[in-house]
Amino acid sequence: MTRRRARAGAPEGGLAIDKTAGLTSHDVVAVARRALGQPRIGHTGTLDPMATGVLPLLLGRATRLARFLASDRKSYEAAIRLGQATSTYDADGTPVGAAATSLPDRGAVEAALEHFRGHFDQVPPAVSAKKIGGHRAYALARAGAPVALPPVSVEVTRLELVDLEDGLAILHLDCSAGFYVRSLAHDLGTALGVGAHLTALRRTRSGGFSLTECISMPQLGEACEDAATHVIGMAALLPDMPAHPLSPAEADDVMKGRPIVNVDVLASGSAVSRFARLLAPDGGLAAVAEARGGVLHPLVVLL
Repeated sequence: MTRRRARAGAPEGGLAIDKTAGLTSHDVVAVARRALGQPRIGHTGTLDPMATGVLPLLLGRATRLARFLASDRKSYEAAIRLGQATSTYDADGTPVGAAATSLPDRGAVEAALEHFRGHFDQVPPAVSAKKIGGHRAYALARAGAPVALPPVSVEVTRLELVDLEDGLAILHLDCSAGFYVRSLAHDLGTALGVGAHLTALRRTRSGGFSLTECISMPQLGEACEDAATHVIGMAALLPDMPAHPLSPAEADDVMKGRPIVNVDVLASGSAVSRFARLLAPDGGLAAVAEARGGVLHPLVVLL
């Protein structure tokens, strides 16, 4: 197979898309590849087809930074229909069990939500991209095979009931990576004894990307030059990492994979101070390094 080459001047860095409903995350990546002339594009944090909102893309060499962005926290607006569980935990599934004949009031919902704040273990939906024995869980589930996914430790730092009317609960939440809002909907229905499923989901933030930084799908597909102007440079993609500007000699060492000694950029106490950005003399991102024994060891070299 012939590997496609990037178009001359194809952008590299991060680009946030406001994904529309009905598209998979892979669909968005395919549109971006055609529009930007950049075959090397990945995303951080899959969005289900029914979901909308912030989908960060990594372009060109920035795809190598995905490991440092995959654990970014997320924010969502969710609509949950109380009274009926479904097979997929959302509106695309088939009803499971009988519909509830009466629905809980706001007080009952608020009390149930208290169990989903802070740290807890969550079981991902059977219809999800999790792998079991090398196979996607959703493929096994749709083939009728039993799916038993282990619980995953997650954290919810904000969970607000914004509105409740005729059994439709509107929630705003901030959560850790790997959290499934569909599982929250299902588990909330179970806790209330009425069943529930997710009817709409909008991601409003993913790490450092919010809706204000996003471009729309029409902007991406129809005005590629304008889309390129919204690309965030690689040096700005990891703002919480301390930065060390390299001298020309240090840049040469980094390009050859050699560690940088006698630097102390990791004394900030930051939660991510184990890593640092190494900036080239021109200000671009030369590498991401890890501190071990007071020495910065290049992990990802981009020169």
